[in-house]
Amino acid sequence: MFSGYSQRLRVAQRRASSLMLAVAVTAMGIASSQAADYPDRAVKIIVPFAAGGTADAVPRIVADWLSRKWSQPVIIENRTGAAGNIGADFAYHSAPDGYTLLSSPPPPLVINQNLYPNLTFDPARFEPIIVMAHVPNALMVNPKNLKASTVPELIEYLRQNRDKVTAATQGNGTTSHLTAELFNVMAQVKMRFIPYRGSAPALQGLLAANVDLMFDNLGVSLPLAEAGSLKLLAVASAARLPSLPEVPTIAETLPGFEAVAWYAIVAPPSTAKAITEKVNADVNECLRDPEIRERLKKLSAEVYGGSAEKAANYMRQEVERWGDVIKKANIKLE
Repeated sequence: MFSGYSQRLRVAQRRASSLMLAVAVTAMGIASSQAADYPDRAVKIIVPFAAGGTADAVPRIVADWLSRKWSQPVIIENRTGAAGNIGADFAYHSAPDGYTLLSSPPPPLVINQNLYPNLTFDPARFEPIIVMAHVPNALMVNPKNLKASTVPELIEYLRQNRDKVTAATQGNGTTSHLTAELFNVMAQVKMRFIPYRGSAPALQGLLAANVDLMFDNLGVSLPLAEAGSLKLLAVASAARLPSLPEVPTIAETLPGFEAVAWYAIVAPPSTAKAITEKVNADVNECLRDPEIRERLKKLSAEVYGGSAEKAANYMRQEVERWGDVIKKANIKLE
């Protein structure tokens, strides 16, 4: 009796295994078919910060190129708020079919999980596609408000005017905020932070002298410094930039200081690998285009590119790096 039961059980198990294999093969076939036709309609790229900043400018350059490559509209949609969490959440819960992607700087991908205890998405479950480019942050001051011309002069002024100088940020938990917090810790000073909804509004506040200084990436703020509207005191790269050899680094005053913004493309969880690989290949092709490289150079953006695995490894390292900054600065958001 038990022998007959065991035989029937084995048959049932084989049938179940065959059914599961058939389902998996069918799913793979559907995914491959979808990828072969992808994209056959408009693709939406969510940018979780306001238009006008580098976080918006970099994906717009790439989206414009992709729309020509694919002969389909590639639309940038800005969904701002909560340090990028609102836009990231929308992309995360979108259909994993490649028609809604997320282009983002570090906050919602590698920073916010260390700051927000109740995120409605899991950054680690996004499908990494590519890191397009990175841009060093820079220390900008409004010369109407601050007369300091060097980082040491600024530090001395901050120490004499503790908690009086205001710093614009792109929002709580953004790279501009964390860079300023890191500066507070390493320089042993205290600034007050004024959060805005993105780089462009923050720069407008700085230009209007509503705030005193800002740690922003060079992409949009450099032309303002060249025009004399703002003063560029230093860059936050590890070494001086070849394009700005006369501008010192913050690390020359505060050894070890480094803060770089970068811009990645990711897809909702469970997006087919064939689709993410196609997007990766086409964006890499875009980044090799001399015209695109020149446009990115004008934003002070250095091309990164490479495989999805390279992007995934880079983002894992960034989770650790910014997590360490948050711990050292003892940053807590309510």
